[in-house]
Amino acid sequence: MKIMGAIGMENTTQTYMSDEEMIAWVLGVDRRIVVLGSMKNNPILKASDIAQETNRSTQNISRALKEFNEKGFIMCLNPEKTTWKRYTITSAGKELLEKLDDIYFDPN
Repeated sequence: MKIMGAIGMENTTQTYMSDEEMIAWVLGVDRRIVVLGSMKNNPILKASDIAQETNRSTQNISRALKEFNEKGFIMCLNPEKTTWKRYTITSAGKELLEKLDDIYFDPN
């Protein structure tokens, strides 16, 4: 299975990361790992909910959600809002979860 996350969406040229690069990107910052764990269990993601559950700042979680959204792993359900945004996982996000589930979340 190939995970393809787009980088440089604001540019006209898109480049893609390999599975290994994408896994390294997620595991390289702990806020991404926290959000990834929430993606496993919640169909709708909100920064305030994740922040409260994980004892992190809403800003920290919002930044991770923005990063995942920019890569196409989640999508914003209410992009017209500036606060209280709600996100859901995309098919690319589900593929990422499957890939990382064996590596990071599987206790065996």
